[in-house]
Amino acid sequence: MDTQQNPMRDLKIEKVVLNIGVGQAGERVEKAGKLLNMLTKRKFVKTISRKRIPTWNLKKNEAIGVKVTLRGKEAEEMLRKCLEAADRKVKPTCFDGENFSFGIKEYIDIPGMKYNMEIGNFGLNLCTRVERNGYSIMRRRRKRSISNTHRVKSKETEDFITKKFNVSIITKEE
Repeated sequence: MDTQQNPMRDLKIEKVVLNIGVGQAGERVEKAGKLLNMLTKRKFVKTISRKRIPTWNLKKNEAIGVKVTLRGKEAEEMLRKCLEAADRKVKPTCFDGENFSFGIKEYIDIPGMKYNMEIGNFGLNLCTRVERNGYSIMRRRRKRSISNTHRVKSKETEDFITKKFNVSIITKEE
């Protein structure tokens, strides 16, 4: 086994979550949902406020955003498009263990997307979770833990994203 790499150590993308946090209820949430539907061809889920903030006119249990979860090939394709919109450059602070997140200021930066007057301008956040084979034991009914040696580290996530998607990590000097 010394000449070949262990297949259980290979990294893969588990899921990509696209999130638009509008911050207020009403028509803008529906427009954000239309945008995510247009981007992914998937049904969106509304995110709900957890507490009341009177200075922002925000009530508890009010829909203030939308999100969509993608898995498999769809997730990789969307990640490629969104990285293209971010000029294939990310900050080192975007990496957190097995998670990788970044934002896009306007959806029209994504290749193939055109401005829609009915929707308006929206930015979105993209969160990606990277895992290894064998992580499914955490999701069973009897949840077993993953050993520290098998967990994905931030450096491994950075290396995986830079190699697979040709992304450069921006340092402070650049």
